[in-house]
Amino acid sequence: MKDVPFRELSARKIYTDYMNRVKQATAVLATDDQLDLLMEFNSHIYEAMQQKPVEAGEADALVTVLEKLGNPEQVLKPLVAERKLKEATRTFNPKHVYQALLLNLKNGIIYGVFGILYLLLACFSLLIITKIIAPSKTGLFYRNDQFDSFGFIADTSGTQEILGYWFIPVVAITVVTLYLLITFLFRTTNRR
Repeated sequence: MKDVPFRELSARKIYTDYMNRVKQATAVLATDDQLDLLMEFNSHIYEAMQQKPVEAGEADALVTVLEKLGNPEQVLKPLVAERKLKEATRTFNPKHVYQALLLNLKNGIIYGVFGILYLLLACFSLLIITKIIAPSKTGLFYRNDQFDSFGFIADTSGTQEILGYWFIPVVAITVVTLYLLITFLFRTTNRR
């Protein structure tokens, strides 16, 4: 693979550091797969730099290109996991199978947690509608001065609904808070 040529020393250093991060992020892969991904990133950088005006300065132009490409550790995570899985199925090497499972399991767990949180968000949102449609069966219920249930219940005999129509703003605030929390967590996990 031929490195992208730069006249400016700072641009050359930025390029080298970025490509080293790509090498590090793909280190778990077979040599052919590593080289393939390196060449793909190298090609993107080269083509993008050819389109940048010369007067902008190589270092500034390169930083802009690399920001668009993204953090290699994050961008390459799903690609590395997919390629490692292909390698494991091709070689049946226990080490490769273990690495592939580990890489894909991490992604699966993270997105599984987000799926559960979004399902919870949808359920809370649905409770607001349910409170409007069936107010006596939706709410925060106590039985014998102890918490009994929260949400929609079919049999309300012996229970007392505590919040009344205050249930709607309480759940609405919970929905907004949960949405903000999920968005924050999603952004946090995507920065790594």
